[in-house]
Amino acid sequence: MAIRTRFAPSPTGYLHIGGVRTALFNWLFARHHRGAFILRIEDTDVVRSSQEYLNAILDGLKWLGLDWDEGPYFQSQRINLYRGHVERLMEAGKAYRCYCTPEELEERRQQALASGDKPKYDGRCRERTDQPADLPSVIRFIAPQEGETVVDDLVKGKVTFENEELDDLIILRSDGTPTYNFVVVVDDALMGITHVIRGDDHLNNTPRQIHLYEALGYPPPAFAHLPLILGQDRTRLSKRHGATSVTAYQEMGYVPNALVNYLARLGWSYGDQEIFSREEMIERFSLEGTGRSAGIFNPEKLLWLNAHYIKEGDPREIAQQLIPFLLQRGVKVELNERLIKVIRSLQPRAKTMVEMAEMAEFYFKDDFPYDEKGSRKFLRPELSPFLTCLLEGLPNSNDFAEANLERFFRQLIEQQGLKLNQAAQGVRVALTGKTTSPGLFEVMEGIGRDQVIKRLERALGYIGSRREGEAIR
Repeated sequence: MAIRTRFAPSPTGYLHIGGVRTALFNWLFARHHRGAFILRIEDTDVVRSSQEYLNAILDGLKWLGLDWDEGPYFQSQRINLYRGHVERLMEAGKAYRCYCTPEELEERRQQALASGDKPKYDGRCRERTDQPADLPSVIRFIAPQEGETVVDDLVKGKVTFENEELDDLIILRSDGTPTYNFVVVVDDALMGITHVIRGDDHLNNTPRQIHLYEALGYPPPAFAHLPLILGQDRTRLSKRHGATSVTAYQEMGYVPNALVNYLARLGWSYGDQEIFSREEMIERFSLEGTGRSAGIFNPEKLLWLNAHYIKEGDPREIAQQLIPFLLQRGVKVELNERLIKVIRSLQPRAKTMVEMAEMAEFYFKDDFPYDEKGSRKFLRPELSPFLTCLLEGLPNSNDFAEANLERFFRQLIEQQGLKLNQAAQGVRVALTGKTTSPGLFEVMEGIGRDQVIKRLERALGYIGSRREGEAIR
């Protein structure tokens, strides 16, 4: 049997972390079995759906590398197909028109609650034979009222539902639009979905959907319901726990591989292994490795993974990801060897791409401010002779490499009788504006000879102006 899975988001909001985890598990299961991963957009809620949300969903999946084999299919373009299936059920005597008004239904619901009964539809229109043309109606599916429905869930095991707890589901609203539980069955059946992998908040929908499959003559797929993702207070993950959309994590400078790796491990395990390449995840993924308990979202662990993937990533790929963050800071750069050198110097230090862009800015901007405390402590008049000699003796462009710069610097310090830390920190502030940075000689090579000269001259001018100011005072 060819495995076919699907991800079916609704464009009524941004792509949520929980949705990404669902998409990822479907994608991994399909790739592991060399099957197909289908993307379907559930956009029948016209009022709340928007192109902005749709674009965010598609862009988020592409950014994460969760490519789909078919689609995207849009439910809004399949309305006539769903209505045709409603007619099939009506003709077979498996569905009926219901003329109960919302007010009547609410009144009965309140009565049921007051008497301690389950507030479900009482089926009073089921046997109704008249069809008044002047009254609005919905179409309900005739649900079995006896026996039980068993879901052999691939994650949760066997789950049993008593049919008497279920009521007659509305499958077509009075405005002619079909409902979620109906269209999802039609779509999954016609698209040949073999495995429905989704959050366990959909588990209670499953017996209704199984009844619809059977009534329409379609074989039900296998079901696997994933435990929800919770915040660290063990409540459902929401904005109060921090960012929840993929777009937000992308903007905060997380890299796709870190987020994918983290979400894969949030509910699935393979021994004690924490870090997986894409290839390893695909090779080793199984629903048997999926746990039954909720995953607790840990921002610190995600940040640790992000730092790992930045540190170990291919510098060229990291550079491509960094460019947009530099542009946000007004730094226009091209993907070249200079940028890649800068990346290599920052990879061990940055936890996010935002941090890396902030750290990298001084490489490409000459008008940075000096750290106030650092400049007061290290850019002092007694450093001027050293900076002047440094300027005069800098290796030429062909020899402007880290090892040569360090050798020259140390020789000059010996000649001047200075302390290494004092001189190095002064030059660091002169070149970066900061008291912390990657290795000084690494920085010098990354900045380049011409810019090092400009910045040392600027620092000498700064020291001179400070001296004059102090003399006037």
